[in-house]
Amino acid sequence: MLTIPGPTHRYCDGIPRRGFLKIGGFAFGSLASLSLPQILQAQAANGSKSSHKAVINIFLGGGPPHQDMWDIKTDAPKEIRGEFDPIKTSVPGIEIGEVFPRIAALADKCVFIRSVTGSVDAHDAYQSLSGWPRNSIASVGGRPCIGSVVSKLQGPVDKAVPPSVALADRTQHVPWSEPGASGFLGAAFQPFKPQGQGMEDLRLNGVTLDRLGDRRQLLSGLDLLKREVDATGMLTGMDAFADAAFGVLTSSKLVDALDLSKEDPKIVARYGDGKPYKYQYDGAPTCNEHLLMARRLVEVGVRSVTLSYGRWDSHGANFDLVRDHGSKLDQCVSALIEDLDVRGMLNDTTIAVWGEFGRTPRINAQAGRDHWPQVSCALLAGGGMRTGQVIGATNRLGEYAKDRPVPLQEIIATIYHNLGIDPMHTALSDPTGRPQFLVDHRSPMPEVV
Repeated sequence: MLTIPGPTHRYCDGIPRRGFLKIGGFAFGSLASLSLPQILQAQAANGSKSSHKAVINIFLGGGPPHQDMWDIKTDAPKEIRGEFDPIKTSVPGIEIGEVFPRIAALADKCVFIRSVTGSVDAHDAYQSLSGWPRNSIASVGGRPCIGSVVSKLQGPVDKAVPPSVALADRTQHVPWSEPGASGFLGAAFQPFKPQGQGMEDLRLNGVTLDRLGDRRQLLSGLDLLKREVDATGMLTGMDAFADAAFGVLTSSKLVDALDLSKEDPKIVARYGDGKPYKYQYDGAPTCNEHLLMARRLVEVGVRSVTLSYGRWDSHGANFDLVRDHGSKLDQCVSALIEDLDVRGMLNDTTIAVWGEFGRTPRINAQAGRDHWPQVSCALLAGGGMRTGQVIGATNRLGEYAKDRPVPLQEIIATIYHNLGIDPMHTALSDPTGRPQFLVDHRSPMPEVV
């Protein structure tokens, strides 16, 4: 919330000046926490805005079963093969699981990766958002996520729109819904995360713009006081960024992007709502609407959108879960691809759909599959990539990458490449002054770029 501490007496409207004025989702002039003006100041550096490339990173928290999605094992024995048949796609020779007929019809716009390696056995979005395990260089703050790197290197497309937004509502198992860490880049480059239903941080909570303008007088007084207190001169030059922060708070762009009542009802229906939410437990709901919000956010200038979709930790009832989650994912991902394509945005927007690891080839006694970090899968689309292809293959039982292993970091490098950031040569300095490359495996996938 926006918190402005005030003096002791009251305004005539009854709002106390002692206590806190809370409006919207950003803090101006807070001594205790990083304010939006500071964030905007930090993001203003190195802001190349000649083009607007974007990524929508759809995290399937829990670990989706690769052999029940894009890599059906028709020749495997029953205890491994599972219940699903492959179906043909729009690309001759490519088949995927029967639960995904709409994605199958758009296979020419997709890349199916069947041999992702390098995952750790941890229920955590960290790797899919950054390319690194959570404990990597933790002593200097850890690795930054893609959204934070983009914020640092490219800045905002529009000063009224944060460059990185995370849509996932908080899950009981928190690492499934984290927005991505800013790591050693610091809090100035954290992705912006709307709270609750995705609106509360952006609303003025009944405070009109006129009244907010009156409170700006109070803010000016506080700034004067802090300038007298701050002997270091750190507040010098902040006015321009306070103005920009005020613009974010009063701008309608983010509010409108998150307000689906402003969208064509036919498009809303095409995405679906993902309800009823089943198999959610401590994970994310199958909120199809978040994918539509992601498109709307990219449309107004957001460079990186992350979201957590479903809970795929199928230790039991794996096939029932995939039928439920998979059919809903099929609807909203295909809608997103078509929607971006019709709007001329698909070539500039990379879609990534993946989880933290794969699942065991052998089906357990509860008709489930357990953790299997040895190999997993991913679906990519858009981003100007050469699509309509499968990359990699697992062995007959889906145990390991037999052909063309694709390190997880290679996918991250490809996303950076698609965003206009050179992963081969770009490094950021950590707090010790040491340059840190974005990923160790710095070459993007040659098959798609």
